[in-house]
Amino acid sequence: MEYPQYNPQIADQPLTDEELQALDELLQAVPGDNAMNVEGLDGYLTALLVGPPLLTTLRTADWLPAVWGGDGEGNAPFASGKQRKRATVLVLRHLQSIHCQLRDHPDHWQPVFSVAETKEREVVDAEDWCVGFLQAVALAPDRWEPLFDDPQLGAALVPVALLGGDESELSPADRERLADPEQRDELSRAAMDAVLLLNERRHTP
Repeated sequence: MEYPQYNPQIADQPLTDEELQALDELLQAVPGDNAMNVEGLDGYLTALLVGPPLLTTLRTADWLPAVWGGDGEGNAPFASGKQRKRATVLVLRHLQSIHCQLRDHPDHWQPVFSVAETKEREVVDAEDWCVGFLQAVALAPDRWEPLFDDPQLGAALVPVALLGGDESELSPADRERLADPEQRDELSRAAMDAVLLLNERRHTP
């Protein structure tokens, strides 16, 4: 399947809330359980931008189909070529939007996390986002390894690994930590800090 190569020089056209919702609905309508939701997609695309420079070496076909769980015969898993094209355009636009935010105004960057309203404040949960982030890591684990081994970056990435990793491999203490909404909120906000640190390293000569 041929897909357009990502071009970071194209004009930024951020998705509207309605388009982001439409993209989420399009992905959730894909048969099977392997398509990302919009939170996982946001984490996946963010990792592609702040980690090793994969987008300059990978073809779009090497990373894009993972968003909907892989390509099948013909237009599968989409019902039509029109749906596939629509999903492709929206994903590439969202990638460009994240790129521009992190490049030009990183202090204003806002990831797509789950948010629960309490009487006191908003509590965020970045589990799905972190799962998507780690799916991007899995595209090139050997190239990510030095980042996880770096004392500062590795420590910063621990919240991402905790929230998005395999729960069966966690210690009882970490499982208990993840069972607490307040702790999950703290880890989720720390995942944002990890992205900003990676982004800063990425753009530092």
